[in-house]
Amino acid sequence: MSFFYAFLVLICMLGLSYFHMKTYQLDGYNIGQFFNHALSLQLAFGKKNRLIFTKRVIRFICTYAIVIYALLAIIFVFSSHWLLILMDIVLLLLLIPFFIILIHYLLYPIELLIKKYYMHKASKKLAGKNCIKIGITGSFGKTSTKNILYEILSKQYKVCVSPANYNTEMGLTKTILEKLDDDDILIAEMGARKRRDIEILTRFINPDYAILTTVGGQHLDSFKTLENIENTKFELLEYMKQDGIAVINGDSKSGLKLYQRCKVAKFLTCTSNSYAYAKDIVMSENGSEFTLVLDGNELNVKTKLLGKCNIDNIVTATALGYILKIGLEDIKDAIFNLEPTPHRLELIKNEHMCIIDDSYNSNLIGATEALSVLTKFEGRKIVITPGFVEMGQEQDSSNFRLGAEIADSCDYVIIMNELNKHQILAGLISHNFNQKRVFFAKTRKEQTEILKKLSCEKCVVLFENDLPDNFE
Repeated sequence: MSFFYAFLVLICMLGLSYFHMKTYQLDGYNIGQFFNHALSLQLAFGKKNRLIFTKRVIRFICTYAIVIYALLAIIFVFSSHWLLILMDIVLLLLLIPFFIILIHYLLYPIELLIKKYYMHKASKKLAGKNCIKIGITGSFGKTSTKNILYEILSKQYKVCVSPANYNTEMGLTKTILEKLDDDDILIAEMGARKRRDIEILTRFINPDYAILTTVGGQHLDSFKTLENIENTKFELLEYMKQDGIAVINGDSKSGLKLYQRCKVAKFLTCTSNSYAYAKDIVMSENGSEFTLVLDGNELNVKTKLLGKCNIDNIVTATALGYILKIGLEDIKDAIFNLEPTPHRLELIKNEHMCIIDDSYNSNLIGATEALSVLTKFEGRKIVITPGFVEMGQEQDSSNFRLGAEIADSCDYVIIMNELNKHQILAGLISHNFNQKRVFFAKTRKEQTEILKKLSCEKCVVLFENDLPDNFE
């Protein structure tokens, strides 16, 4: 019976460990980030994401279950009193985060070998393909630029593109092994959480062409300084093929600095008189019209995409498209038919209201742009936001500035996050926003009820940023 009781308790412990395991997965299996979240009780309790039972997670759960069951069996076999057994079980429950860490390190050599095996397999496959390889990185706009570039290049080439946010070593490995076929071009988005992440991805893909999107203060909690972010993003330009070509968005001080540092053949975009830029911009709730200047050629274009940031993404992507011999008319047609990237200034209309879904945003630059888009709409304007996280020492000041920007752009505000509400409110008050028009919601249900009361005909709602489950 002791082993049966141990099994029953194991089932309960696995259930209680679910949120720890989900947090571990959402943290990208980064044990340092997991420990910080577990220590501060910022576990992924929300319903927005669920634990994905990948092969890695199944290996982890099996090993975890074996270790916990062995400990429980020892407790039930050798403990002579039920009170002592209960105390031991409670202790095991308290130690769940440490068991997660233990299993992480037990499996680390195996996971490393598996990772190297698949990366070697992908590298071998990639080496056997005669395709053009393009790497894209930056702080903001990577995915949107990647999707725009795909639409432009698809006018003439067969293109394989890393889907969604497959911008890590294993994400790109999976893309190559499962999606790359007889394609002419591979587009690889490259993400980073620490120094050398982009270097590793660049050495892996060995791109012929590179795009550097806007560079700024993203993930300052892990990078600590803007200089570290700049150096990490520069790794793409530093380790790509030396006879390759780089296209660099210069619409930021960091971008211009990295353009000056770049040693390969390079083209600057998004600044006046650069290789590619936009002028005579007219933005509305239906999209944008502008003159695209491309290597001295002028092209009048229209797009359904909202915001100046998307215009910059279009300009940067078309610059590389033009370098790769895509014709001006094909470029114009591709821009006209572009669809928004989900959750990035995505416009959703119904009979009651317009929704601007910018929930995949997490920085002040993007939020300011989204608020600028909001002002182009008529009707009552409502902003729903939890503010920013993962901003390091700039988190409080960034959320204060967000509040000030919101105050100048909308009629009502719903603040979702306890962590940032005081800073956002202070920013709103600093710009004389009516506090009676500020609402606080701890849950999505509360948010929905408040929104129902505020909604009216021609109402426009901006969802600005969404938080990981561990902040919900």
